[in-house]
Amino acid sequence: MTDDPIKLDQHRGMAAQKATELRRLRLEVQNDHDALKERQDALEKMLMALPAEGWPEAIEKTRYLLGLFAQTPEARDPRRQRLIAEVLEDFTRLLGETPDGDGEGSPG
Repeated sequence: MTDDPIKLDQHRGMAAQKATELRRLRLEVQNDHDALKERQDALEKMLMALPAEGWPEAIEKTRYLLGLFAQTPEARDPRRQRLIAEVLEDFTRLLGETPDGDGEGSPG
């Protein structure tokens, strides 16, 4: 008896190895999707918990909604993509943030 594990994938054909790898990847993607959905639900609960206390909070809610809209077929229109990008740039500029969102830029 040895302590070395037997690598079963080496004893199967290429088709079986590929099927196993695809199954593993599919399960990993599904798990990632489920975790993302849980985080998204938690974020939405936070966003809906209380009204915004100021423009920065209102803009964060709007950024989130624009991000969701940007993933829809309706937002694939180049004009809408440009409009979304311009609105997000406006938010950054008006809040005096740097493009990476650290809030250390100078206003206008």
